[in-house]
Amino acid sequence: MVPRTLTWSLRALALVCLWSALPAAPAPATESAAPKIDLDTFDRMKRVVALADGVRLAYVSMGNPAGRAVVLIHGYTDSARDWVPLVPYLSPRFHLILVDLRGHGASSKPECCYTRYDFAYDVKLLLDALGVQRADVVGHSLGSLIAQTFAETWPERTGRVVLISSTGGPAPGAPRTAPQFDFATEIRKLKEPLDPNSKFMIDWWSSPTPVDPDFIRRQRRDSAAIPLRVWLAVLDQGLGDLADLQRTLPQLVAPTLLIWGGKDPIMGPTDRATLRAALPRATVKIFPPLGHNPFWEAPQECAAVINRFLTPGARSDTGP
Repeated sequence: MVPRTLTWSLRALALVCLWSALPAAPAPATESAAPKIDLDTFDRMKRVVALADGVRLAYVSMGNPAGRAVVLIHGYTDSARDWVPLVPYLSPRFHLILVDLRGHGASSKPECCYTRYDFAYDVKLLLDALGVQRADVVGHSLGSLIAQTFAETWPERTGRVVLISSTGGPAPGAPRTAPQFDFATEIRKLKEPLDPNSKFMIDWWSSPTPVDPDFIRRQRRDSAAIPLRVWLAVLDQGLGDLADLQRTLPQLVAPTLLIWGGKDPIMGPTDRATLRAALPRATVKIFPPLGHNPFWEAPQECAAVINRFLTPGARSDTGP
């Protein structure tokens, strides 16, 4: 067994290598000044743990191992790398746990099952395996539904919750309307092998604000490597019954922050309205010029909002 002090030293050394290019004090957020994480080094930091339910889950642990645990849960067809643009701006006091969901990244890709409850249970088992009793939970898109489900099911294990590009599902009795980008219809047209450079993949990974092209290229490549059966299983099981969100949202009692991009083509005004109505005490931040991935487009600004919210005693009013 490696002594704990040596383990922490190795982690610290890895972080020094990982963030060697970062300035001591980040300059105002511009594409040229933004600190960057070496993507190859990040991928090598990934570890895999066998969970009690038989799933092998990959994750990356970063930051202060003795600090406040913060689990970051990526979106549909993403991976732990999803958070790379944001991580350099998050507080170094946090113990960040970046997860590859089942079916994604380096985690196992079982035939079954892909509901939000299955994903949330994996997160709970990962925290069990890591000895983390309580954590803040940050989720993006599909990951926000999983974060919500985790907080509803295990409130005693949940500190604060951040839901990015999320929804409360359709309003009861409201007619079903397709989003501006009808991704579900396009995904059902896909055939294997998936082409990471196809028009669909380029549209799937597009943003109103330019994002590092190497990062996006790797994201497209990894999502194309996910078996089509997993794409479809998550679409049908994890995203197929959003009306059920309305039933369980009253169980989310943890302090919650809602973040959206005003130009999000997937989670539009109606999706935002139902979540705000279901969580009237939640703190809300909307970035009008940003899209579905605001923490890629403006990571420093998003991190500032998240840092304030997750830091005890910080001002909770982040604006409209």
